[in-house]
Amino acid sequence: MNETYLCLGGNLGNSFITFKEARAHIERQAGDITLCSSIYQSQAWGMNNAPDFYNQVIKLETKLSAQELMSALLDIEKILGRERKEHIKDYQNRAIDIDVLFFNEEVVKTDTLEIPHPRLHLRKFVLEPLCEIAPDYIHPVLNKSIAQLLATCVDKGQIKKSEHVL
Repeated sequence: MNETYLCLGGNLGNSFITFKEARAHIERQAGDITLCSSIYQSQAWGMNNAPDFYNQVIKLETKLSAQELMSALLDIEKILGRERKEHIKDYQNRAIDIDVLFFNEEVVKTDTLEIPHPRLHLRKFVLEPLCEIAPDYIHPVLNKSIAQLLATCVDKGQIKKSEHVL
């Protein structure tokens, strides 16, 4: 069984409902969700005049390989209304984005997949919910715990835990 951490994100529509639907699809298509962080709200990262984003990190146990998991997640994003505009290279508003943060302790770098997620240590909106459920997890490349990465993160964006309970 493979252990992976995923980050759900979105800023269009009702993210609480979308995340609930995403988790249901993930459990049907990819495996068992064993932990879920709270949902966090933050300003759009790398975007101006965009609605706030919501993010949640989940831990998943799956029989899928990293590449099979990524394929399933892309299908789920599409089902839930994600439109990828490949010709636009900047960050985009989206109903759902599902990123693979870690997959076991593997380091993967292909044309379509990079694990650990290459920018997770720079993003407080990822580290905060990840630290809630896995503070002692050691980043396999940076050799620091998630709590250490959060404590030294240079991202000064404001993040708040949502009061919304699913």
